[in-house]
Amino acid sequence: MKRIILVVGALSLFALVSCKENATSKINTENVAVAAERDEAAKLVPVISFEKVEHDFGTIEQGTPQETVFTFTNTGNGPLIITDATSSCGCTVPEYPKNTPVAPGASGQMVVKFNGSGQNQVTKTITVKANTAKGSEILRIKAFVNPKGAAPLGPTK
Repeated sequence: MKRIILVVGALSLFALVSCKENATSKINTENVAVAAERDEAAKLVPVISFEKVEHDFGTIEQGTPQETVFTFTNTGNGPLIITDATSSCGCTVPEYPKNTPVAPGASGQMVVKFNGSGQNQVTKTITVKANTAKGSEILRIKAFVNPKGAAPLGPTK
């Protein structure tokens, strides 16, 4: 029992003595400069601004493909990267500059294709995920879809 107490005491004394090094002498100034640059870059946040967030195709015939362009601008101060764009259903397909940096002040386009499926009033959403502070934006398309061969029922554009 005395040996265990002596061994534990010796190890404790060794641990206390070995921690007396000056921690500031271990700081690498190059790492500090790199960390400062990284922290400044983290403050540069992109902002995605769309010219429009909704598009109305008006009245269309069922099965008639439609297409619209959503133009966006990076109004922030860091490079904008769109990582994903998904629609609420398979009938709507967004095409976008995936993982391509858009510089501050620069613009880009997202083409949204709708195959004209459904009936009556149809509304679809496109979720755009990007490296912005908000993280995602929602775009909408809508149309009044008349059945094939039917007389126009909905509002005309």
